[in-house]
Amino acid sequence: MLRAVGATDMSRRNSLLTIVFAVILAFVLLLPSLTVRSIAAVLLIVFVIALVARTLSARSATATARDTGGEADNPDDVSSQEIFARGKLFEATMNGMREGLLVVDKDMRVVASNTAAHRLFNLSRGKLDAQRLTELTRNPAIYSAFLDGLKGIERSGVKVEIHGPERLVFDLRVVPLANSGNFAADSVAGGSADQTAAGALGVFIDVTRTEHLEQVRQEFLSNVSHELRTPLTAILAFIETLEAGAIDDKEASQRFLSIIRKNANRMHELIDDILELSAIEAGNVPVKIESVELRPIVSDVISSLANKAAAHSLALNNAVPPGALVQADARRLEQMLTNLMENAIKFNREHGSVTIKFESGKQDSDRDSADRGSSPGVSKGSDSVANQARRDRVIVEDSGEGIPAQHLERLFERFYRVDRARSRELGGIGLGLAIVKHLALAHGGEVTVTSELGKGSTFTIELPHGSTRN
Repeated sequence: MLRAVGATDMSRRNSLLTIVFAVILAFVLLLPSLTVRSIAAVLLIVFVIALVARTLSARSATATARDTGGEADNPDDVSSQEIFARGKLFEATMNGMREGLLVVDKDMRVVASNTAAHRLFNLSRGKLDAQRLTELTRNPAIYSAFLDGLKGIERSGVKVEIHGPERLVFDLRVVPLANSGNFAADSVAGGSADQTAAGALGVFIDVTRTEHLEQVRQEFLSNVSHELRTPLTAILAFIETLEAGAIDDKEASQRFLSIIRKNANRMHELIDDILELSAIEAGNVPVKIESVELRPIVSDVISSLANKAAAHSLALNNAVPPGALVQADARRLEQMLTNLMENAIKFNREHGSVTIKFESGKQDSDRDSADRGSSPGVSKGSDSVANQARRDRVIVEDSGEGIPAQHLERLFERFYRVDRARSRELGGIGLGLAIVKHLALAHGGEVTVTSELGKGSTFTIELPHGSTRN
C-alpha cells in the first residue's frame, strides 16, 4: 500500500513538472532567437529522458507492489489517468514546437515524431511511426548522424540541406537513448562510443533564414570591397605616376588630378549610399507622409537632370496632370524619382526619351463604387478593404534597350547590375534601385518593373491612394 501511494505521489509530481515545463517551453519557443530555441530543444531532450526514466521506475514499483499482494489497485487507476493526461499534454507540447523531432529505435525505425517533422519530410497526413529512416530520406548526413547516435555517439551541428519546393537548411542534433531502463547521464552530456544505444533522438532546427542572412552579409562585404578597391587602385596608380615626374607636365597632371577627383567622388557617393540605405532599412529615416502635388516635384527632378539628358540627346517629359496629389514625403519622393530617372538616362539610347506619368487610384475607386452600386449584397465594410487595395501610381518610362527577363527579379537587390562593366563605366554603384525599393516600402507602397527588349523599361512606384484636384 505504501509503495502504491509513493508511486502515486511520484506520478503527481511528474504531472506537475510536466505542466510547469510545458508552460515555460511554450513561452521560450515564442522567442525568435535561434540560440534560445536551440537551448530549449536540448533541455527538452534531457527532460524527456528524465521523465521516461521516472515513469518506468514508478511503473516498476507499482508492478512489484501488485505482485507482492499490496493493495495498489485504486492508486494504480489514478496513476494511469494521470499518465494518460500527462501524455496528452506532452504530445501537444511536442506538436507545438517549431523544431522537428524524430526518435528511432535500434532498427532505425521511427517510433516518435512531431508535426514539424512531418512538414520537414513533406508528409501532409499520417504518421512517420514504424517507417524506416531510409524510407523517409536518402540524405546521407541525416542517416550518418542517427547511425552514430545508435552507436552511443552524440552528434551536433550537422548541416542538413533539403531540396523540395524550396531549399531548406537545418542544424541537426542527435542524442543516443541508452539501452538500460535508466538513461545514462553521460549519453546526454556527450555520449560514449563504447555503449550501444537502444534508440536515438534527433532535433532539426531550421536555420534557413540565418543561412540566407549570412550569405547576404558575405555578398555585401564582397561587393563593398570590390567597389572600393576599383577607385582606390586608380587613385594610387595616378598618384604614383605624378610622383614619378608627371607632376611637372601641367597638362598631364591636370588630367590625372581630374581622374583622381572623379574616383574620390565615386567612393564618397558609395559610402553615402551605403549609409543611407542602412538607415532606411533600419527604420531610422523619418518619412513624413502628407498630401503633396506631384507635377512640381517632377519638374524639379527634370531640371536637375537636364544637363545629363542633354549630353545623351534625351528628351525628358513631364506627363503628370496639373493638380495631381499623392500621399508621400516630398523629399523622399524626389529622391526616388531622381534615382529612377538617372538610371533611365544612363541606360537609354541616343535621341531617346524618359517620361513620367501618373495614374490615380481614384479611377479604381470610381469603378469599384459603380460595381458595388450594382451589387446590393456588398456591405459597407468592403469600402475600407477597397481603399487599402487602391494605390496611386507614379510611372517612369524610358525608350532604352530593355532588361532581360532573367534579371528583373533581382534588379532591386543591393549592388545588383545587369551589365557590371557598362554600369561602372557610367558611374553606377548598384544601390540606387535598392534605395528606391526601401523608400517605397517605408511609404507603405512598393516599386515594380516591366521591360521589353528593344523597346524600353517601365518602373512604377505605387503609393497609398490620395486624391486629385479637378
